[in-house]
Amino acid sequence: MPVRKYKPTSPGRRGMTGDLFEEITKSRPERSLTSPRKRQGGRNVHGRVTVRHRGGGHRRQLRKVDFKRKKHGIPATVAAIEYDPNRSARLALLFYADGEKRYIVAPMELKVGDRVMSGPEAEIRPGNSLPLEKIPLGTVVHNIELKEGKGGQMARSAGTGAQLLGKEGVYAAMRLPSGEVRSVRLTCYATIGEVGNPDHNKIKLGKAGRKRYLGIRPTVRGSAMSPRDHPHGGGEGRQGIGLPGPKSPWGKPTLGKKTRRNKSTNKYIIRRRSKGRR
Repeated sequence: MPVRKYKPTSPGRRGMTGDLFEEITKSRPERSLTSPRKRQGGRNVHGRVTVRHRGGGHRRQLRKVDFKRKKHGIPATVAAIEYDPNRSARLALLFYADGEKRYIVAPMELKVGDRVMSGPEAEIRPGNSLPLEKIPLGTVVHNIELKEGKGGQMARSAGTGAQLLGKEGVYAAMRLPSGEVRSVRLTCYATIGEVGNPDHNKIKLGKAGRKRYLGIRPTVRGSAMSPRDHPHGGGEGRQGIGLPGPKSPWGKPTLGKKTRRNKSTNKYIIRRRSKGRR
């Protein structure tokens, strides 16, 4: 899908790019599958800011996306490809044979009028959901479950896909978009194909205002603050931070500091994404 380029009619337009939305076939969402989204502005239930640089942004509605794909054996027809403001991928609106409507993450090559199905007997076609034990080796999949029945949790953003490398015992080896190789149980479901909208990472916002539309507020550099406000602050003129590594405003290590604490799932990681580590 191509990217729209704008003429430099202003400094903000220079270098700005945007979507063409050529694959979108429906402008308004299915009303029965939407719900209001209450914005918190990065604040918790006590009104204190717990996540900085959030607030404002355009009003959005949540789409109820089916990540579990539990309607096994019931065929569905793709009625529309829609835009979702809450994610980078597109959504496909499915009309099931029993009259139910559901959203799924739209893979590449899925078009209006195509038929999709989930279950062990489904064909190996984009949009169909099968257990990993029924999927041939080398197939690219997305929306992969980590726990059977919990719903897809991996490879759901635009242009991503994981490759099925091998099967041994009750586990399958998956190469994730990050390069990590991870073991997943063969009974977990995954959807065939790569997620659509692969040019999403080529979009250049071009101006600060488009960042505000997304609900992201400005960020001030720590080196531009005073010493009482940030560990990087203070001094006359520009200079280094003078610390053994970057720090957060509260003096904690940041920018590359590993924060993974879930040691119980380390045994499922065959090869980490960083080179030379296993």
